[in-house]
Amino acid sequence: MRIIKQIIAVAMCLLLQCPVKVQAADGEPVISADAAILIEASTGRVIWEKNADERRYPASMTKMMTGVLALENLSGSTDVLISRAAAETESVPMGLNAGELMPAEEVLNGMLMLSDNGAAVALAEHIGGSLESFAEMMNAKAKKLGMENTHFVNPNGLTHPDHYSTARDMAKLARYAMQNEKFREIVIQEKRPLRWSLPKNRMMMAENTNELLGKYEGITGIKTGWTEAAGGCLAASAKRGGMEIIAIVMHSTTPKDRFADARKLLDYGFEHTRLVRGVNKERFERTSWVKNGREAKVGLHLAEEIDFPLIDQEEKKNYRVVYEIEPILTAPVKKGQKAGKAKLLYKGEQVGEVDILADKNVGQGSDILSWLVGVFEPIIRRIG
Repeated sequence: MRIIKQIIAVAMCLLLQCPVKVQAADGEPVISADAAILIEASTGRVIWEKNADERRYPASMTKMMTGVLALENLSGSTDVLISRAAAETESVPMGLNAGELMPAEEVLNGMLMLSDNGAAVALAEHIGGSLESFAEMMNAKAKKLGMENTHFVNPNGLTHPDHYSTARDMAKLARYAMQNEKFREIVIQEKRPLRWSLPKNRMMMAENTNELLGKYEGITGIKTGWTEAAGGCLAASAKRGGMEIIAIVMHSTTPKDRFADARKLLDYGFEHTRLVRGVNKERFERTSWVKNGREAKVGLHLAEEIDFPLIDQEEKKNYRVVYEIEPILTAPVKKGQKAGKAKLLYKGEQVGEVDILADKNVGQGSDILSWLVGVFEPIIRRIG
Protein backbone atom coordinates (compact mmCIF):
# COMPACT_ATOMS: atom_id res chain seq x y z
CA MET A 1 0.00 0.00 0.00
CA ARG A 2 2.87 2.36 0.83
CA ILE A 3 4.42 1.75 -2.61
CA ILE A 4 1.09 2.49 -4.32
CA LYS A 5 0.77 5.76 -2.39
CA GLN A 6 4.31 6.74 -3.38
CA ILE A 7 3.58 6.00 -7.06
CA ILE A 8 0.42 8.13 -6.89
CA ALA A 9 2.34 10.96 -5.20
CA VAL A 10 5.05 10.91 -7.88
CA ALA A 11 2.43 10.87 -10.63
CA MET A 12 0.66 13.87 -9.09
CA CYS A 13 3.93 15.79 -8.92
CA LEU A 14 4.67 15.06 -12.56
CA LEU A 15 1.20 16.17 -13.58
CA LEU A 16 1.56 19.41 -11.69
CA GLN A 17 4.91 20.14 -13.33
CA CYS A 18 3.87 19.30 -16.90
CA PRO A 19 1.96 21.86 -18.96
CA VAL A 20 -1.59 20.75 -19.67
CA LYS A 21 -3.46 21.87 -22.75
CA VAL A 22 -6.73 23.37 -21.59
CA GLN A 23 -9.86 23.35 -23.71
CA ALA A 24 -13.18 24.91 -22.95
CA ALA A 25 -15.84 22.34 -22.25
CA ASP A 26 -18.25 23.90 -24.72
CA GLY A 27 -15.68 24.17 -27.53
CA GLU A 28 -15.10 27.91 -27.20
CA PRO A 29 -11.59 29.18 -27.94
CA VAL A 30 -9.05 29.31 -25.12
CA ILE A 31 -6.68 32.25 -25.57
CA SER A 32 -3.93 33.94 -23.58
CA ALA A 33 -5.35 37.43 -24.20
CA ASP A 34 -7.37 38.69 -21.27
CA ALA A 35 -9.66 40.78 -23.50
CA ALA A 36 -10.91 39.92 -26.98
CA ILE A 37 -13.82 40.08 -29.38
CA LEU A 38 -14.82 38.46 -32.68
CA ILE A 39 -17.28 40.13 -35.06
CA GLU A 40 -18.78 39.60 -38.51
CA ALA A 41 -17.58 42.58 -40.53
CA SER A 42 -20.60 43.48 -42.68
CA THR A 43 -23.00 43.84 -39.74
CA GLY A 44 -20.68 44.18 -36.76
CA ARG A 45 -22.52 41.37 -35.03
CA VAL A 46 -20.56 39.84 -32.14
CA ILE A 47 -19.75 36.16 -32.57
CA TRP A 48 -17.69 35.72 -29.39
CA GLU A 49 -16.22 37.96 -26.72
CA LYS A 50 -14.11 37.96 -23.58
CA ASN A 51 -13.93 40.99 -21.26
CA ALA A 52 -14.70 43.07 -24.35
CA ASP A 53 -15.66 46.21 -22.40
CA GLU A 54 -12.73 46.26 -19.99
CA ARG A 55 -10.26 49.06 -20.63
CA ARG A 56 -6.82 48.12 -21.87
CA TYR A 57 -3.90 49.88 -23.51
CA PRO A 58 -4.41 49.50 -27.30
CA ALA A 59 -0.71 49.96 -28.17
CA SER A 60 -0.15 50.38 -31.91
CA MET A 61 -3.69 49.36 -32.83
CA THR A 62 -4.12 53.10 -32.17
CA LYS A 63 -2.55 53.66 -35.59
CA MET A 64 -5.74 52.42 -37.23
CA MET A 65 -7.33 55.71 -36.14
CA THR A 66 -4.32 57.75 -37.26
CA GLY A 67 -4.46 55.97 -40.62
CA VAL A 68 -8.17 56.65 -41.05
CA LEU A 69 -7.74 60.36 -40.32
CA ALA A 70 -4.76 60.57 -42.66
CA LEU A 71 -6.75 59.00 -45.51
CA GLU A 72 -9.69 61.30 -44.86
CA ASN A 73 -7.68 64.51 -44.52
CA LEU A 74 -4.59 64.19 -46.72
CA SER A 75 -3.77 63.67 -50.38
CA GLY A 76 -1.37 60.77 -50.77
CA SER A 77 1.02 62.88 -52.84
CA THR A 78 1.34 65.64 -50.21
CA ASP A 79 4.85 65.82 -48.78
CA VAL A 80 5.06 65.39 -45.01
CA LEU A 81 7.96 66.94 -43.09
CA ILE A 82 9.70 64.73 -40.56
CA SER A 83 10.13 66.89 -37.48
CA ARG A 84 12.74 66.42 -34.78
CA ALA A 85 9.99 65.21 -32.45
CA ALA A 86 8.94 62.58 -34.98
CA ALA A 87 12.51 61.42 -35.62
CA GLU A 88 13.26 61.15 -31.91
CA THR A 89 10.11 59.21 -31.02
CA GLU A 90 10.61 55.80 -29.43
CA SER A 91 10.72 52.93 -31.98
CA VAL A 92 11.21 54.33 -35.49
CA PRO A 93 12.04 51.32 -37.71
CA MET A 94 11.92 53.51 -40.84
CA GLY A 95 15.02 55.32 -39.56
CA LEU A 96 13.42 58.73 -39.99
CA ASN A 97 15.63 61.80 -39.71
CA ALA A 98 14.60 65.37 -38.92
CA GLY A 99 14.21 67.50 -42.02
CA GLU A 100 13.35 64.65 -44.39
CA LEU A 101 10.30 64.78 -46.66
CA MET A 102 8.09 61.86 -47.62
CA PRO A 103 4.81 61.65 -49.56
CA ALA A 104 1.94 61.12 -47.14
CA GLU A 105 1.14 57.79 -48.80
CA GLU A 106 4.66 56.51 -48.04
CA VAL A 107 4.52 57.70 -44.43
CA LEU A 108 1.12 56.03 -44.03
CA ASN A 109 2.36 52.74 -45.46
CA GLY A 110 5.37 52.79 -43.19
CA MET A 111 3.24 53.55 -40.15
CA LEU A 112 0.70 50.78 -40.76
CA MET A 113 3.09 48.13 -42.05
CA LEU A 114 6.20 48.70 -39.91
CA SER A 115 4.26 50.23 -36.99
CA ASP A 116 6.61 53.22 -37.02
CA ASN A 117 5.77 55.53 -34.10
CA GLY A 118 7.62 58.51 -35.59
CA ALA A 119 5.62 58.22 -38.81
CA ALA A 120 2.44 58.52 -36.74
CA VAL A 121 3.79 61.68 -35.09
CA ALA A 122 4.72 63.19 -38.47
CA LEU A 123 1.22 62.57 -39.85
CA ALA A 124 -0.42 63.92 -36.69
CA GLU A 125 1.64 67.10 -36.75
CA HIS A 126 0.93 67.66 -40.44
CA ILE A 127 -2.83 67.10 -40.13
CA GLY A 128 -3.55 68.60 -36.71
CA GLY A 129 -0.76 71.14 -36.34
CA SER A 130 0.15 69.61 -32.99
CA LEU A 131 -0.20 66.27 -31.23
CA GLU A 132 -2.75 67.76 -28.85
CA SER A 133 -4.97 69.02 -31.67
CA PHE A 134 -4.69 65.72 -33.50
CA ALA A 135 -5.68 63.82 -30.35
CA GLU A 136 -8.82 65.95 -30.23
CA MET A 137 -9.56 64.90 -33.81
CA MET A 138 -9.01 61.27 -32.84
CA ASN A 139 -11.39 61.50 -29.90
CA ALA A 140 -14.03 63.31 -31.96
CA LYS A 141 -13.88 60.53 -34.56
CA ALA A 142 -14.02 57.88 -31.86
CA LYS A 143 -17.17 59.46 -30.47
CA LYS A 144 -18.71 59.52 -33.94
CA LEU A 145 -17.96 55.82 -34.35
CA GLY A 146 -19.62 55.00 -31.02
CA MET A 147 -16.37 54.13 -29.25
CA GLU A 148 -17.76 54.82 -25.79
CA ASN A 149 -14.84 53.57 -23.69
CA THR A 150 -11.92 55.03 -25.62
CA HIS A 151 -9.66 58.02 -25.08
CA PHE A 152 -6.63 58.87 -27.19
CA VAL A 153 -3.67 61.00 -26.10
CA ASN A 154 -1.19 60.27 -28.89
CA PRO A 155 -1.26 59.01 -32.51
CA ASN A 156 0.85 55.88 -32.02
CA GLY A 157 -0.30 54.09 -28.86
CA LEU A 158 2.77 54.61 -26.69
CA THR A 159 1.73 53.95 -23.11
CA HIS A 160 -0.04 56.76 -21.26
CA PRO A 161 -2.50 56.34 -18.37
CA ASP A 162 -5.16 58.37 -20.22
CA HIS A 163 -4.71 56.52 -23.51
CA TYR A 164 -7.02 53.50 -23.44
CA SER A 165 -9.67 51.56 -25.29
CA THR A 166 -11.57 48.26 -25.22
CA ALA A 167 -11.73 45.26 -27.51
CA ARG A 168 -15.27 46.22 -28.52
CA ASP A 169 -14.26 49.77 -29.42
CA MET A 170 -11.22 48.57 -31.35
CA ALA A 171 -13.51 46.28 -33.33
CA LYS A 172 -15.71 49.25 -34.22
CA LEU A 173 -12.65 51.16 -35.40
CA ALA A 174 -11.26 48.21 -37.36
CA ARG A 175 -14.60 47.61 -39.05
CA TYR A 176 -14.84 51.26 -40.07
CA ALA A 177 -11.24 51.39 -41.29
CA MET A 178 -11.66 48.28 -43.43
CA GLN A 179 -14.54 49.94 -45.28
CA ASN A 180 -11.93 52.28 -46.77
CA GLU A 181 -10.48 50.56 -49.86
CA LYS A 182 -7.16 52.39 -49.62
CA PHE A 183 -6.76 51.35 -46.00
CA ARG A 184 -7.47 47.73 -47.00
CA GLU A 185 -4.87 47.89 -49.76
CA ILE A 186 -2.21 49.00 -47.28
CA VAL A 187 -2.81 46.53 -44.46
CA ILE A 188 -2.94 43.45 -46.69
CA GLN A 189 0.57 44.08 -48.07
CA GLU A 190 3.35 41.79 -46.89
CA LYS A 191 6.13 43.90 -48.40
CA ARG A 192 6.42 47.25 -50.10
CA PRO A 193 9.25 49.67 -51.02
CA LEU A 194 9.09 53.07 -49.31
CA ARG A 195 10.52 56.12 -51.05
CA TRP A 196 11.50 59.54 -49.78
CA SER A 197 11.03 62.88 -51.56
CA LEU A 198 14.08 64.21 -49.74
CA PRO A 199 16.73 62.76 -49.81
CA LYS A 200 15.70 61.91 -53.39
CA ASN A 201 17.37 58.53 -53.75
CA ARG A 202 16.53 57.14 -50.34
CA MET A 203 14.30 54.06 -50.14
CA MET A 204 13.77 50.97 -48.00
CA MET A 205 11.74 47.76 -48.12
CA ALA A 206 8.97 47.64 -45.54
CA GLU A 207 7.89 44.24 -44.20
CA ASN A 208 4.54 44.05 -42.46
CA THR A 209 4.65 43.19 -38.74
CA ASN A 210 1.46 41.11 -39.11
CA GLU A 211 2.77 37.53 -39.18
CA LEU A 212 -0.60 36.13 -40.29
CA LEU A 213 -0.25 37.69 -43.75
CA GLY A 214 0.44 34.98 -46.29
CA LYS A 215 0.13 32.31 -43.58
CA TYR A 216 -3.58 32.27 -42.76
CA GLU A 217 -6.20 31.46 -45.39
CA GLY A 218 -8.12 34.55 -46.47
CA ILE A 219 -6.20 36.98 -44.23
CA THR A 220 -6.92 40.63 -45.12
CA GLY A 221 -5.16 42.60 -42.33
CA ILE A 222 -5.07 44.54 -40.03
CA LYS A 223 -2.74 45.96 -37.33
CA THR A 224 -0.35 44.74 -34.66
CA GLY A 225 0.44 46.28 -31.29
CA TRP A 226 2.90 45.62 -28.48
CA THR A 227 4.23 47.40 -25.41
CA GLU A 228 5.26 46.00 -22.04
CA ALA A 229 2.15 47.54 -20.48
CA ALA A 230 -0.29 46.58 -23.26
CA GLY A 231 1.07 43.11 -23.90
CA GLY A 232 0.35 41.54 -27.28
CA CYS A 233 -2.38 43.29 -29.26
CA LEU A 234 -3.72 42.49 -32.70
CA ALA A 235 -6.59 43.46 -34.96
CA ALA A 236 -6.85 40.64 -37.52
CA SER A 237 -9.33 40.07 -40.32
CA ALA A 238 -9.92 37.28 -42.81
CA LYS A 239 -12.43 36.64 -45.59
CA ARG A 240 -13.72 33.30 -46.84
CA GLY A 241 -16.70 32.54 -49.03
CA GLY A 242 -17.83 36.15 -49.06
CA MET A 243 -17.84 36.45 -45.26
CA GLU A 244 -15.26 38.60 -43.47
CA ILE A 245 -14.52 38.27 -39.77
CA ILE A 246 -12.57 40.65 -37.53
CA ALA A 247 -10.79 39.52 -34.36
CA ILE A 248 -9.37 41.83 -31.68
CA VAL A 249 -7.03 40.53 -28.98
CA MET A 250 -5.62 42.69 -26.19
CA HIS A 251 -2.97 41.88 -23.60
CA SER A 252 -1.83 38.52 -24.93
CA THR A 253 1.00 37.04 -22.89
CA THR A 254 3.73 37.35 -25.54
CA PRO A 255 4.12 38.93 -28.99
CA LYS A 256 3.73 35.46 -30.54
CA ASP A 257 0.65 34.64 -28.50
CA ARG A 258 -1.34 37.47 -30.12
CA PHE A 259 -1.08 35.71 -33.50
CA ALA A 260 -1.95 32.31 -32.03
CA ASP A 261 -4.92 33.86 -30.23
CA ALA A 262 -6.18 35.56 -33.39
CA ARG A 263 -5.88 32.30 -35.34
CA LYS A 264 -8.04 30.52 -32.77
CA LEU A 265 -10.66 33.24 -32.88
CA LEU A 266 -10.80 33.40 -36.67
CA ASP A 267 -10.98 29.60 -36.88
CA TYR A 268 -13.82 29.63 -34.39
CA GLY A 269 -15.66 32.30 -36.35
CA PHE A 270 -15.49 30.46 -39.66
CA GLU A 271 -16.50 27.18 -38.03
CA HIS A 272 -19.52 28.59 -36.21
CA THR A 273 -20.82 31.35 -38.49
CA ARG A 274 -22.38 31.47 -41.93
CA LEU A 275 -23.56 34.44 -43.99
CA VAL A 276 -27.08 34.42 -45.43
CA ARG A 277 -28.55 36.75 -48.06
CA GLY A 278 -31.28 38.89 -46.54
CA VAL A 279 -32.37 41.25 -49.32
CA ASN A 280 -31.30 41.08 -52.94
CA LYS A 281 -30.67 44.46 -54.57
CA GLU A 282 -32.34 43.33 -57.79
CA ARG A 283 -35.55 42.37 -55.99
CA PHE A 284 -35.80 45.60 -54.02
CA GLU A 285 -38.56 47.75 -55.51
CA ARG A 286 -39.53 50.99 -53.77
CA THR A 287 -40.33 54.55 -54.84
CA SER A 288 -40.58 58.02 -53.31
CA TRP A 289 -42.86 60.85 -54.39
CA VAL A 290 -41.23 63.98 -55.79
CA LYS A 291 -42.71 67.44 -55.34
CA ASN A 292 -42.04 70.43 -57.58
CA GLY A 293 -40.35 68.21 -60.13
CA ARG A 294 -40.53 67.21 -63.76
CA GLU A 295 -41.70 63.82 -62.58
CA ALA A 296 -43.82 62.83 -59.59
CA LYS A 297 -41.96 59.66 -58.61
CA VAL A 298 -38.43 58.33 -58.47
CA GLY A 299 -37.32 54.72 -58.15
CA LEU A 300 -35.09 53.67 -55.27
CA HIS A 301 -32.39 51.05 -54.83
CA LEU A 302 -30.23 49.61 -52.07
CA ALA A 303 -26.65 50.85 -51.87
CA GLU A 304 -25.57 47.24 -51.34
CA GLU A 305 -26.93 43.78 -50.60
CA ILE A 306 -28.18 43.04 -47.11
CA ASP A 307 -26.57 39.92 -45.71
CA PHE A 308 -26.61 38.65 -42.16
CA PRO A 309 -24.65 36.12 -40.10
CA LEU A 310 -26.17 33.06 -38.49
CA ILE A 311 -24.24 31.57 -35.58
CA ASP A 312 -24.35 27.81 -34.96
CA GLN A 313 -27.97 26.60 -35.12
CA GLU A 314 -29.65 29.99 -35.32
CA GLU A 315 -32.57 30.35 -37.68
CA LYS A 316 -33.19 32.97 -40.31
CA LYS A 317 -36.51 33.89 -38.69
CA ASN A 318 -34.64 35.82 -35.96
CA TYR A 319 -33.79 38.47 -38.54
CA ARG A 320 -35.97 41.04 -40.23
CA VAL A 321 -35.39 44.10 -42.34
CA VAL A 322 -37.14 47.40 -41.60
CA TYR A 323 -37.27 50.09 -44.29
CA GLU A 324 -37.29 53.76 -43.35
CA ILE A 325 -37.98 55.60 -46.61
CA GLU A 326 -38.50 59.31 -47.10
CA PRO A 327 -42.01 59.39 -48.65
CA ILE A 328 -41.48 62.74 -50.40
CA LEU A 329 -38.32 64.18 -51.93
CA THR A 330 -38.07 67.79 -53.12
CA ALA A 331 -36.74 68.45 -56.61
CA PRO A 332 -34.04 68.66 -57.72
CA VAL A 333 -33.27 65.06 -56.83
CA LYS A 334 -29.82 63.75 -57.71
CA LYS A 335 -29.06 60.19 -58.73
CA GLY A 336 -27.57 58.42 -55.71
CA GLN A 337 -29.17 60.85 -53.27
CA LYS A 338 -29.99 59.21 -49.94
CA ALA A 339 -33.72 58.60 -49.62
CA GLY A 340 -33.81 56.37 -46.57
CA LYS A 341 -32.20 53.37 -44.96
CA ALA A 342 -32.80 49.67 -44.53
CA LYS A 343 -32.16 48.44 -41.00
CA LEU A 344 -31.24 44.85 -40.26
CA LEU A 345 -32.64 43.70 -36.92
CA TYR A 346 -31.72 40.58 -34.97
CA LYS A 347 -34.32 39.77 -32.32
CA GLY A 348 -35.37 43.43 -32.45
CA GLU A 349 -31.83 44.81 -32.04
CA GLN A 350 -30.22 46.63 -34.95
CA VAL A 351 -27.10 44.90 -36.24
CA GLY A 352 -26.72 46.50 -39.66
CA GLU A 353 -27.80 49.36 -41.89
CA VAL A 354 -27.76 50.06 -45.64
CA ASP A 355 -28.60 53.32 -47.41
CA ILE A 356 -31.51 53.54 -49.85
CA LEU A 357 -30.68 55.75 -52.84
CA ALA A 358 -32.50 57.49 -55.70
CA ASP A 359 -32.20 55.79 -59.09
CA LYS A 360 -31.94 58.92 -61.25
CA ASN A 361 -31.94 62.70 -61.47
CA VAL A 362 -35.26 64.51 -61.29
CA GLY A 363 -35.02 68.18 -62.11
CA GLN A 364 -37.27 70.97 -60.94
CA GLY A 365 -40.41 71.37 -63.02
CA SER A 366 -44.14 71.84 -63.14
CA ASP A 367 -45.46 68.33 -63.63
CA ILE A 368 -49.10 68.48 -62.51
CA LEU A 369 -48.91 65.28 -60.46
CA SER A 370 -45.69 66.44 -58.83
CA TRP A 371 -47.41 69.74 -57.99
CA LEU A 372 -50.27 67.79 -56.36
CA VAL A 373 -47.71 65.90 -54.27
CA GLY A 374 -46.78 69.24 -52.70
CA VAL A 375 -50.41 70.15 -52.15
CA PHE A 376 -51.21 66.87 -50.39
CA GLU A 377 -47.83 66.46 -48.66
CA PRO A 378 -49.23 66.38 -45.10
CA ILE A 379 -51.62 63.58 -46.02
CA ILE A 380 -48.99 61.60 -47.90
CA ARG A 381 -46.57 61.81 -44.98
CA ARG A 382 -49.27 60.79 -42.55
CA ILE A 383 -50.07 57.60 -44.44
CA GLY A 384 -46.38 56.89 -45.06
